[in-house]
Amino acid sequence: MDARPVPVKRSLAKLPSRFAMVDARLWSNAATMRLDPVSLRLFVAVMEEGTIAAAAAREHLATAAVSRRLSELEQALDTTLFQRSNKGTQATAAAHTLLGLARGVLHGLDDIGEQMAGFASGLRGHVRVSANISAITQFLPDQLRTFLDKVPLVRVHLHERISTQIARAVADNTDDIGILNTGDYGEALTLLPYREDELVLVVPQGHALARRKAATMREALAHDFVGVHPGSAINNLLHRVAGEAGLPLKLRMQVTSYDALSLMVAAGLGIGVMPRGSAQIYMRSLKMRTVTLDEPWARRQLVICVRSLESLSPAGRMLVAHLQAG
Repeated sequence: MDARPVPVKRSLAKLPSRFAMVDARLWSNAATMRLDPVSLRLFVAVMEEGTIAAAAAREHLATAAVSRRLSELEQALDTTLFQRSNKGTQATAAAHTLLGLARGVLHGLDDIGEQMAGFASGLRGHVRVSANISAITQFLPDQLRTFLDKVPLVRVHLHERISTQIARAVADNTDDIGILNTGDYGEALTLLPYREDELVLVVPQGHALARRKAATMREALAHDFVGVHPGSAINNLLHRVAGEAGLPLKLRMQVTSYDALSLMVAAGLGIGVMPRGSAQIYMRSLKMRTVTLDEPWARRQLVICVRSLESLSPAGRMLVAHLQAG
């Protein structure tokens, strides 16, 4: 019996014609499905920005060029990624599935480049970080400065987000590291201890609570509040505490930053709640005071979240270690 392997071309020639045609189509599809990183990056940009025009502006390209790349990507995958109409483009279920896969591929390609370049010029790379405003205003400026002093070839890309958005960004591989309030975000994330902060009342000078060293939330709820943006941890906390006390939360206005909140409080438009460390920044120049909140929930734990330490690049693991130690 001859056990020698049969050449592929000869074996295909002996197949019935219909099988040979199917085989040829499969080889043809495999040959044409060449996905390039540029198209994947543009696809991710469109998904993140919401429109082709916004993605083109972000990537400094013509809108027509981005649209052409998307069409070529759909042809390569033989899949419709966007439903197009005179009202714009709508991402399909396939597009949402591809988004996570594309981010993983692009992140892996970035890691390859970073780690190979490191052999020639020392440790380099980039780390994507998202953090809530409490961490950004109290802890991160000094910590990032000292980290980058040690490893100047590493670039840290920092975004401010609310805690729920941070958890989602890390889980979806949009960011590598998140810093947020401890909690259950329903995601497969690794949470690591980071810092503790303390929430306080900020009140204008001359306010009825300004001479108090401490006050309860029940006492504070008698006054108008300047709140922070919906969905934030502090906003959710205030609504929960007011509901448990059976008292209304009198939100006179809502702002999106601690500097805006402090300016409104100093102008006498209401009182607010923010971390003590953040309030101290604004008290140097604004006419407002801090009052200790006599509540057990006023002390909060901030945590670092990652998908896993093993999934991080060397630069990412170094940053996590620095944040925990600093």
